[in-house]
Amino acid sequence: MSFRLAPLFDLTGRTALVTGGNSGIGLALARALGLAGADLILTARRPADLAAAAGTLRAEGMACDVLAADLAGADSARDVARRLEARAVDILVNAAGVNLRQPFEAVTPEAFDLHMALHVRAPFLLTQALAPAMAERGFGRILNVASLQSFRAFPDSAPYGAAKGAVVQLTRAIAEAWSARGITCNAIAPGFFPTPLTRAVFEDPERAARNAAQTACGRNGDLTDLHGAAVFLASDASAYVTGQTLAVDGGFTAK
Repeated sequence: MSFRLAPLFDLTGRTALVTGGNSGIGLALARALGLAGADLILTARRPADLAAAAGTLRAEGMACDVLAADLAGADSARDVARRLEARAVDILVNAAGVNLRQPFEAVTPEAFDLHMALHVRAPFLLTQALAPAMAERGFGRILNVASLQSFRAFPDSAPYGAAKGAVVQLTRAIAEAWSARGITCNAIAPGFFPTPLTRAVFEDPERAARNAAQTACGRNGDLTDLHGAAVFLASDASAYVTGQTLAVDGGFTAK
């Protein structure tokens, strides 16, 4: 029997802007949406990394454009939106981020502000700039990236954890403001996945094994484990789901 619910998950004809789409979780989320049929626009700071990521996706048959931008700047999010005025962005994925992993007492005001700018201000301003056009079309999906640190503290990550806690509340605030106009906003909270931000964790086999043992599934994540949640939250399948944070963590937060 054919899969008759397939149209609910089909993103053909949709355009997705993915910040931080050059690597790690951002690239994994972009790939998921592209595999579901979406046209992709990746944005990140480094043009060479963007070009490499886009080349990988195009080699898999996905339509992918790039837009270099440093979203830590106060005006960068609005500039990105202006540069995309000719494109109808249906899906916004806010995955750009940083974790400087500094002891609490060593964090500078500049380091704290950088975390807040990338994880909180940029998603807020991008939503503010792109949501009105989504509302005019009657469809929008905004997907934020939360974290295990949205719910619990880890060593040497106070600004990161504070910003990721704010992501959860920002997700609710966006949902409250826009969902009545056809725009849902949800967040994925990944567990431990191998990315540039978690390289130090995975380069320590004992630490990686300890994290795996703390999950209900008994393993750390593979980036493909994010695909199903991403497509669900970006598609018609999640039309009545908004303001929620879905932990894709192998049961780390449940155990």
